[in-house]
Amino acid sequence: MNYLPEGCIYDTEANQRLIADEDGLRTAFQNRTDIEVKAISCSTDHDIIVEFPFGKGVIPREEGAIGIADGTTRDIALISRVNKIVRCRVTSIIRQKDGSIMPVLSRKASQDECMANYISSLGSGDIIPARVTHIEHFGAFTDIGCGIPSLIPIDSISVSRISDPSDRFTVGQMIKAAVKRCERDRVFLTHKELLGTWEENADRFCIGETVSGIVRSIEDYGIFVELAPNLAGLAEPKEGVSAGERVSVYIKSIIREKMKVKLIIVDSCGRDKSVPDSIEYFVGSDHIDRWDYSPPGSSKIIKTVFR
Repeated sequence: MNYLPEGCIYDTEANQRLIADEDGLRTAFQNRTDIEVKAISCSTDHDIIVEFPFGKGVIPREEGAIGIADGTTRDIALISRVNKIVRCRVTSIIRQKDGSIMPVLSRKASQDECMANYISSLGSGDIIPARVTHIEHFGAFTDIGCGIPSLIPIDSISVSRISDPSDRFTVGQMIKAAVKRCERDRVFLTHKELLGTWEENADRFCIGETVSGIVRSIEDYGIFVELAPNLAGLAEPKEGVSAGERVSVYIKSIIREKMKVKLIIVDSCGRDKSVPDSIEYFVGSDHIDRWDYSPPGSSKIIKTVFR
């Protein structure tokens, strides 16, 4: 795939060769090849200044992203690129009075081609790579290709409820996501359907085991403990336990027809301050038609049909 999220080709030998000197840049210009460089500042006019091994280049404001020229994309999209890798295309190479060169670049050109040749062909159920770029309490923003953004709402991240997307993702992390729907130039994503069904997750555990979990919520009738991103169980009430703590739990019973796992908290290991656990995906293909989370015969139906 040529239209990966920004940062995916920066360290490649091919990219480093193209950005190394004037000869490499002229090759990129002639072949209309995308390059990746690091943005080091944003001027008062919101031009993005980028760094090359031999000097600096510039991405003029209106070439910084799709939608800047007509106002549908705000300038924060340019400011937020500072200290990050950007995908762009060489539009000209200016020879300065001292003999040095100033590459003029367009990030928008890379995004336009990505939209035309990749994003526009996506359909509901397609599974794509994405990079987490920004986290808000309501969801995680991702780069789905050449810096084009899309949001995964917090309730679409996993079945197990989380208080914040940072419980599951970190900024810069490469993930997979499924296209929920496309509307005009916008792609809407979901993630939980790739994390397995109730049975696929429950089959990894056995009655009588003691395993690790994370406390997600505390209710009067019990404590919900996440065993996996798409599987939580209910533990008996216990004093001195708070949400966000990692605990060891004894698996008392697994009731498939009711999608219930009953637990007993054995010990608390304190608040989990580590980075989120690595994500295990249960879908190996690049497309999914439907996802039936509930086991056959369950009284509660949870599913997604991609259309």
